[in-house]
Amino acid sequence: MPAAHARSPRHLKVVAKTARPAASSAPATTTQRIVDSVTTAIVERRLMPGTKLAEQKIADIFAVSRTVVRQALNQLSRDKLVTLTPARGAYVAEPSVEEARQVFEVRNMLETAMVRRLAAEITPAQVAELRAHLRDEQAAVQRTDVSGRTRLLADFHVVLARMLGNETLAEMLQDLVSRCSLISLMYQSSHSAEHSFEEHVAIVDALEKRDARAAVRLMDDHLGNVERNLRLDPRVPDLEAALFPVPAK
Repeated sequence: MPAAHARSPRHLKVVAKTARPAASSAPATTTQRIVDSVTTAIVERRLMPGTKLAEQKIADIFAVSRTVVRQALNQLSRDKLVTLTPARGAYVAEPSVEEARQVFEVRNMLETAMVRRLAAEITPAQVAELRAHLRDEQAAVQRTDVSGRTRLLADFHVVLARMLGNETLAEMLQDLVSRCSLISLMYQSSHSAEHSFEEHVAIVDALEKRDARAAVRLMDDHLGNVERNLRLDPRVPDLEAALFPVPAK
């Protein structure tokens, strides 16, 4: 999809579940901490699809009971980030190609409608906030901060949702973006983070001009480009060609 950041929109973590009710007990708080830690590790590409999540190891790391860990893994399973298999345990999910396509389809429907409305309502202060976020993105891209740029490029979409004041939409985007991070781990090609940043700049330019049509088109193009840069249509290679590849000229 790092050190904790201030809870301002420009530093929102994709994995933060701020709209969830406050925990009423220590175990619940720890459960959410485990959920957030695992989700962050996935978003930042430190936990790969198929990685086993051993209950006892996690319990030791967080100094909690396996019951608390199990609660966290169940929540992550509901969020489609973890797969629970009887007799085998918990593993980081491995999304199918069809699931990947469906996730991007939902994102496209949500985010094009989101920027259309935002273009009509955005304030100068919100534009300034987005420009600040873009500066953070650019700095992370330029210093080749993989985890930082991954988080910030994903955060951009959640920041837009929060600007509409709709926590339900923001939570949906958080979950979808996290799942997209997992999808990217499995199917990502040589997609350019710098190109994503440039597309974000163009979207903000359109929003600042209150050009809803351009904002919708740019968001549609952006999500389409991200999806196209994933290998969702892997070709089955010819056996001979796979075993005896032609040397590059």
